Amino acid sequence: MQESRDDSNPTVTEAGETLGEGTAAESPEALREAVAAKSREVERLQDRLVRLQAEFENFKKRMAREKTEYLKYAHEALVLEFLPILDNLERAIASARAEAGSTPLLEGIEMIARLFRVVLGKAGVKPMEVVGQPFDPAYHQAVEQVESSHGDVGVVVGEVQRGYLIEGRVLRPAMVKVSRITPPVAGDGRDDGGSQA
Repeated sequence: MQESRDDSNPTVTEAGETLGEGTAAESPEALREAVAAKSREVERLQDRLVRLQAEFENFKKRMAREKTEYLKYAHEALVLEFLPILDNLERAIASARAEAGSTPLLEGIEMIARLFRVVLGKAGVKPMEVVGQPFDPAYHQAVEQVESSHGDVGVVVGEVQRGYLIEGRVLRPAMVKVSRITPPVAGDGRDDGGSQA
Protein backbone atom coordinates (compact mmCIF):
# COMPACT_ATOMS: atom_id res chain seq x y z
CA MET A 1 0.00 0.00 0.00
CA GLN A 2 1.07 3.36 -0.76
CA GLU A 3 1.13 5.91 1.99
CA SER A 4 -0.76 9.01 0.95
CA ARG A 5 0.72 12.31 1.75
CA ASP A 6 -1.67 15.19 2.49
CA ASP A 7 -0.22 18.54 1.44
CA SER A 8 -3.59 20.16 0.92
CA ASN A 9 -3.51 22.09 4.26
CA PRO A 10 -0.17 23.86 4.50
CA THR A 11 0.23 26.32 7.37
CA VAL A 12 -0.36 29.97 6.29
CA THR A 13 0.98 32.95 8.28
CA GLU A 14 -0.75 36.33 8.69
CA ALA A 15 1.53 37.84 6.08
CA GLY A 16 0.26 35.27 3.59
CA GLU A 17 3.43 33.21 3.59
CA THR A 18 3.07 29.48 3.35
CA LEU A 19 5.10 27.50 5.80
CA GLY A 20 6.44 24.24 4.55
CA GLU A 21 7.29 21.12 6.48
CA GLY A 22 10.60 22.45 7.75
CA THR A 23 8.94 25.40 9.47
CA ALA A 24 7.05 23.31 11.96
CA ALA A 25 10.33 22.01 13.25
CA GLU A 26 11.85 25.49 13.77
CA SER A 27 13.13 26.25 17.19
CA PRO A 28 11.32 28.62 19.53
CA GLU A 29 14.37 30.91 19.41
CA ALA A 30 14.00 31.33 15.66
CA LEU A 31 10.32 32.10 16.08
CA ARG A 32 11.11 34.73 18.74
CA GLU A 33 13.60 36.36 16.38
CA ALA A 34 11.01 36.38 13.61
CA VAL A 35 8.42 37.92 15.93
CA ALA A 36 10.96 40.52 17.11
CA ALA A 37 11.80 41.40 13.49
CA LYS A 38 8.12 41.79 12.66
CA SER A 39 7.63 43.94 15.79
CA ARG A 40 10.49 46.22 14.70
CA GLU A 41 8.92 46.51 11.26
CA VAL A 42 5.54 47.36 12.78
CA GLU A 43 7.17 50.04 14.98
CA ARG A 44 8.98 51.47 11.95
CA LEU A 45 5.76 51.58 9.94
CA GLN A 46 3.82 53.14 12.84
CA ASP A 47 6.54 55.80 13.21
CA ARG A 48 6.34 56.48 9.48
CA LEU A 49 2.56 56.75 9.70
CA VAL A 50 2.76 59.24 12.57
CA ARG A 51 5.32 61.32 10.66
CA LEU A 52 3.17 61.32 7.50
CA GLN A 53 0.12 62.37 9.50
CA ALA A 54 2.10 65.24 11.06
CA GLU A 55 3.40 66.30 7.66
CA PHE A 56 -0.13 66.24 6.26
CA GLU A 57 -1.43 68.37 9.17
CA ASN A 58 1.39 70.87 8.59
CA PHE A 59 0.56 70.91 4.89
CA LYS A 60 -3.12 71.64 5.62
CA LYS A 61 -2.18 74.48 8.00
CA ARG A 62 0.26 75.95 5.46
CA MET A 63 -2.37 75.79 2.70
CA ALA A 64 -4.92 77.50 4.96
CA ARG A 65 -2.40 80.27 5.76
CA GLU A 66 -1.52 80.72 2.09
CA LYS A 67 -5.19 80.83 1.13
CA THR A 68 -5.89 83.47 3.78
CA GLU A 69 -2.85 85.48 2.63
CA TYR A 70 -3.95 85.18 -1.00
CA LEU A 71 -7.48 86.31 -0.25
CA LYS A 72 -6.15 89.20 1.82
CA TYR A 73 -4.15 90.61 -1.10
CA ALA A 74 -6.04 89.20 -4.12
CA HIS A 75 -7.64 92.55 -4.93
CA GLU A 76 -4.39 94.52 -4.60
CA ALA A 77 -3.87 95.03 -8.36
CA LEU A 78 -7.45 96.24 -8.84
CA VAL A 79 -7.22 98.64 -5.91
CA LEU A 80 -3.93 99.98 -7.25
CA GLU A 81 -5.71 100.82 -10.53
CA PHE A 82 -8.37 102.82 -8.62
CA LEU A 83 -5.92 105.00 -6.66
CA PRO A 84 -5.30 107.47 -9.53
CA ILE A 85 -9.07 108.02 -9.69
CA LEU A 86 -9.09 108.95 -6.00
CA ASP A 87 -6.06 111.20 -6.58
CA ASN A 88 -7.95 113.04 -9.33
CA LEU A 89 -11.05 113.40 -7.13
CA GLU A 90 -8.89 114.97 -4.43
CA ARG A 91 -7.33 117.33 -7.00
CA ALA A 92 -10.81 118.31 -8.19
CA ILE A 93 -11.82 119.04 -4.59
CA ALA A 94 -8.76 121.24 -4.08
CA SER A 95 -9.42 123.06 -7.34
CA ALA A 96 -13.13 123.56 -6.55
CA ARG A 97 -12.26 124.99 -3.14
CA ALA A 98 -10.00 127.53 -4.83
CA GLU A 99 -12.87 128.76 -7.02
CA ALA A 100 -15.75 130.69 -5.54
CA GLY A 101 -19.36 129.67 -6.13
CA SER A 102 -18.89 125.98 -6.84
CA THR A 103 -20.22 124.61 -3.54
CA PRO A 104 -22.86 122.15 -4.88
CA LEU A 105 -20.31 120.65 -7.23
CA LEU A 106 -17.68 120.61 -4.47
CA GLU A 107 -20.06 118.89 -2.06
CA GLY A 108 -20.87 116.23 -4.67
CA ILE A 109 -17.22 115.52 -5.40
CA GLU A 110 -16.45 115.41 -1.67
CA MET A 111 -19.25 112.87 -1.15
CA ILE A 112 -17.89 110.69 -3.95
CA ALA A 113 -14.35 110.89 -2.57
CA ARG A 114 -15.60 110.05 0.96
CA LEU A 115 -17.52 107.03 -0.36
CA PHE A 116 -14.47 105.96 -2.32
CA ARG A 117 -12.30 106.13 0.84
CA VAL A 118 -14.87 104.09 2.80
CA VAL A 119 -14.91 101.37 0.12
CA LEU A 120 -11.11 101.28 0.07
CA GLY A 121 -11.09 101.09 3.87
CA LYS A 122 -13.37 98.04 3.74
CA ALA A 123 -10.83 96.45 1.39
CA GLY A 124 -8.09 97.02 3.99
CA VAL A 125 -6.60 100.09 2.26
CA LYS A 126 -5.50 102.99 4.45
CA PRO A 127 -3.71 106.23 3.51
CA MET A 128 -0.27 106.86 4.99
CA GLU A 129 0.36 109.80 7.29
CA VAL A 130 3.81 110.96 6.22
CA VAL A 131 4.34 114.67 6.88
CA GLY A 132 6.62 115.16 9.87
CA GLN A 133 7.79 111.54 9.83
CA PRO A 134 11.42 110.50 9.24
CA PHE A 135 12.06 109.51 5.64
CA ASP A 136 11.79 105.74 5.17
CA PRO A 137 12.52 104.37 1.68
CA ALA A 138 10.26 101.39 2.38
CA TYR A 139 7.26 103.75 2.64
CA HIS A 140 8.36 106.94 0.85
CA GLN A 141 9.67 107.89 -2.55
CA ALA A 142 11.64 111.14 -2.37
CA VAL A 143 10.92 113.37 -5.35
CA GLU A 144 12.36 116.61 -4.02
CA GLN A 145 14.71 117.85 -1.32
CA VAL A 146 13.79 121.04 0.48
CA GLU A 147 16.38 123.10 2.34
CA SER A 148 15.74 123.36 6.05
CA SER A 149 17.34 125.74 8.52
CA HIS A 150 15.87 124.01 11.61
CA GLY A 151 18.33 121.13 11.61
CA ASP A 152 15.68 118.52 10.85
CA VAL A 153 17.39 116.41 8.22
CA GLY A 154 15.69 113.53 6.47
CA VAL A 155 12.19 114.48 7.61
CA VAL A 156 9.21 114.45 5.26
CA VAL A 157 8.09 118.08 4.89
CA GLY A 158 5.54 117.69 2.10
CA GLU A 159 3.47 115.13 0.26
CA VAL A 160 3.32 115.22 -3.54
CA GLN A 161 1.22 112.07 -3.92
CA ARG A 162 -0.44 110.15 -1.08
CA GLY A 163 0.81 106.67 -0.28
CA TYR A 164 -1.42 103.76 0.75
CA LEU A 165 -1.12 100.60 2.82
CA ILE A 166 -3.14 97.44 2.27
CA GLU A 167 -3.44 95.28 5.38
CA GLY A 168 -0.30 96.95 6.76
CA ARG A 169 1.76 96.34 3.62
CA VAL A 170 2.78 99.12 1.21
CA LEU A 171 0.39 99.28 -1.72
CA ARG A 172 1.83 102.48 -3.15
CA PRO A 173 4.68 104.48 -1.58
CA ALA A 174 4.08 108.14 -0.86
CA MET A 175 5.86 110.64 -3.10
CA VAL A 176 7.36 113.13 -0.69
CA LYS A 177 9.55 116.19 -0.22
CA VAL A 178 12.38 115.59 2.24
CA SER A 179 14.28 118.18 4.25
CA ARG A 180 18.02 118.70 4.02
CA ILE A 181 20.39 121.10 5.72
CA THR A 182 20.93 124.43 4.05
CA PRO A 183 24.60 124.56 3.07
CA PRO A 184 26.47 127.56 4.46
CA VAL A 185 26.96 130.29 1.90
CA ALA A 186 30.62 130.99 1.09
CA GLY A 187 31.66 134.62 1.44
CA ASP A 188 28.70 135.68 3.54
CA GLY A 189 30.53 138.82 4.70
CA ARG A 190 31.75 137.47 7.99
CA ASP A 191 35.41 137.83 8.72
CA ASP A 192 37.11 134.93 10.45
CA GLY A 193 39.69 137.29 11.91
CA GLY A 194 42.48 135.85 9.83
CA SER A 195 43.79 139.20 8.53
CA GLN A 196 44.24 141.94 11.09
CA ALA A 197 46.49 144.93 10.60
